[in-house]
Amino acid sequence: MSPIRMGRARVATVSAAELGTRTTELSMALVSGADELDPSGVELARRVVDRAVERSGIAGDHTVVALAGATGSGKSSLFNALVGADVATIGARRPTTSRPTAGLWGDADASELLDWLGVASRHVVDPAAGEGQGPGVGFGAGAVQVAGSLDGLVLLDLPDFDSRELEHRREAERVLELVDVFVWVTDPQKYADARLHDEFVSLLSHHDAVTLGVLNQADRLTAETVTVLTQDLTKLLVADGVADAKVLATSALTGQGIPELKQRLANAVAGHAASRQRLKADVVGAATKLRPGVADSEADVGRVPREALDASLARAAGVPIVLDAVARDYRREAFAHTGWLFARWTKGFASDPLRRLRLDRTGGRPPIPVEIDGADVRAVLGRSSIPAPTVSTVSAVDLATRSFVRDATEGLPVRWAQAVEDAVDGGDGGMSDSLDRAVIGTSLRARRPVWWFVVNILQWVLGLVALAGLIWYAVLWVFALLQLPRPETPAVGILPLPLVMLVVGVLIGVGLGILSRWWARVGARHRRSVVGKRLTESVAAVADEHILIPVDEVLLRHRETREHLEAAAG
Repeated sequence: MSPIRMGRARVATVSAAELGTRTTELSMALVSGADELDPSGVELARRVVDRAVERSGIAGDHTVVALAGATGSGKSSLFNALVGADVATIGARRPTTSRPTAGLWGDADASELLDWLGVASRHVVDPAAGEGQGPGVGFGAGAVQVAGSLDGLVLLDLPDFDSRELEHRREAERVLELVDVFVWVTDPQKYADARLHDEFVSLLSHHDAVTLGVLNQADRLTAETVTVLTQDLTKLLVADGVADAKVLATSALTGQGIPELKQRLANAVAGHAASRQRLKADVVGAATKLRPGVADSEADVGRVPREALDASLARAAGVPIVLDAVARDYRREAFAHTGWLFARWTKGFASDPLRRLRLDRTGGRPPIPVEIDGADVRAVLGRSSIPAPTVSTVSAVDLATRSFVRDATEGLPVRWAQAVEDAVDGGDGGMSDSLDRAVIGTSLRARRPVWWFVVNILQWVLGLVALAGLIWYAVLWVFALLQLPRPETPAVGILPLPLVMLVVGVLIGVGLGILSRWWARVGARHRRSVVGKRLTESVAAVADEHILIPVDEVLLRHRETREHLEAAAG
């Protein structure tokens, strides 16, 4: 197999700005929706964000390549062949590699990076080192010129991921989460091992742009067998999800494939983009895993039908009772201003309907001293005396609230729907108090109608006329009683003027009072309508505060989470 030419690597270019933007978007998605997303996905995303921030903050353009493989795959021998020295321990006893070993190319200091990787064993590769200086190296592979430089390469020899030592497996898994390029080293006996493909390659398949398969120990096979096995391994990698999988056949003993592998590594190092590509793939993978946790859209709270909700809250707030009291109060006040002058004293026998509900307004005048009872305590605390809602009314509010929430959360995942319900149902009884305060704070009166003033003047005129006629008759009666000469009494036709004044004043006053009472019923309906609109607005404001705004806040977080995840996944 001829060396791969310089510049043919399939490592996508990822700028630092793009990586930073995607990382920020993923972080913002966690801020807005972590509580409602899949916990395992959230934990993974947090690790990805932390890893991206930490790696981006490490100085230097290094590319970390991990040789990962099963026990006996010969990756340590392959590592020594690439490094050009016996750095990794090779032996018959398994497992041999217990801690990662790093080979460094170039003069740039990689101490900070290796400390972050947790790799203590380090070897700086001498580019001028000759070949044939030790077992497994003297095959003359270095004679093939590699196009490009390996400066900046950090090659890691990892512990066996199938080691019988649990600590070794965990160490391999830990480092694999941090490296930039995966080189899966296998041998003719274990290239189809289920653990390799199911637990590692397939889980990291979204890193296909920085993934390479190596069939090591090719010196044990014939050329035809090598071709068959490399093709088979390629198919397995594709089945694992590695698109455009690449497999090289190598031999640490004969040097077969070593130049091609070095060229692949040189191509990966050339753009210094493998680390950002790996981090981008992690961010995209984490965002993609979290994306099913949000819906494609959310409802507009302002357009969700709320008539049933407002109506049920109005009944719970006692609005019908208050409106009845407002209408009665209007008729009572209208009678006080437009009723027959000599019947108005009966107003005192009728109680003030708004005062009974502790909704009356005294306009700053001192209240009438009354005996203090429990109801007065509620008034001091800012509560009305509106009867508490019945069980059926409370149930209607609960049903209407649930119906509204169900409409607002239609299509949302379960966790988000539950978050909306939790935001609405605080369980602190604040809704009842807010409704009561809303009713108390709503103006239940209006300016007195002009016709009250006009009719009141007429009633006073008619009343004075009738009174004058009555007094006139009383004077005449006194004259007759004392047998004094009666003064001449004017007449209207055949009727004495005092009688006309008395009859006209009484009849027209009573008739005007009856007409005013009928007109007051019309005005009471109008006043009820006006106050009803005010109370509806006040109750709607309470619904906004306790239901719509909390629902909208959750839906806003849902939209922000979705947008951030989509931006992170690109």
